Amino acid sequence: MRRFSADYLEETRPGMSAEREALDALELSSRERILDVGCGTGELTGVFREESDADVLALDADTDLLRHVDADERLVGDATRLPFRDDVCDLVACQALLINLPDPVAAVREFSRVSSDLVAAVEPNNAAVTVESTVASEPPLAARARDAYIEGVETNVSLGADAADCFEEAGLVDVSTTQYEHVQAIQPPYGEAALEAAARKATGERLAEQQPTLAAGGLSSDAYDALRAEWREMGREVVAQMREDDYERVETVPFYVTVGRVPE
Repeated sequence: MRRFSADYLEETRPGMSAEREALDALELSSRERILDVGCGTGELTGVFREESDADVLALDADTDLLRHVDADERLVGDATRLPFRDDVCDLVACQALLINLPDPVAAVREFSRVSSDLVAAVEPNNAAVTVESTVASEPPLAARARDAYIEGVETNVSLGADAADCFEEAGLVDVSTTQYEHVQAIQPPYGEAALEAAARKATGERLAEQQPTLAAGGLSSDAYDALRAEWREMGREVVAQMREDDYERVETVPFYVTVGRVPE
């Protein structure tokens, strides 16, 4: 399974603060015990705690990430070998987890074993991300980097809309999917996170971190060097626009909330 830093997860995993109607099918108000699998830094865990009176359990394989999570109970574990007996929760859910697993169906089967009622997954389609920016070079550069990155990742990071197929293959019934768009906007006044992101663009730091994956996706060394040079130039323009309070950026990520019921 792919692993991520706490900073990366807090930046990229939405807490669904503005899209909670997409969780209606989870019937959160009626839940008694919820398990958030692959909780990361606990964005979805926090939503469950706010939207239900249930005991909310959070599980992740990374002990460092678990330290950031506010839950009734925090556990270390593998999504495909959950440390629970059968039917101990009435909702087992995950967010942006299946896209990072080599065998998402195996995980969903395990979720079904532990749940007495519902299984849910909130998964993006990373291939359909769009970027709008006042820096004209940013959207095409972001698309080039994203396409090469997706080619280099061994898991299906575009799973999103197809998660229902995993649920049905795992034996769940009454499977349904709700789509919503998570929109992240940067505009003045700029927060600390936006300023730090601009600085990373200007140095090409994130691309350097992703170079092994980009190479695995077919990006040659020369093509990577050219992309990074253009990326850093784009970043410098972002920083310059920020100094004048002129920079604006909107990123839209399509997410899919898939819900299935454990057969009786």
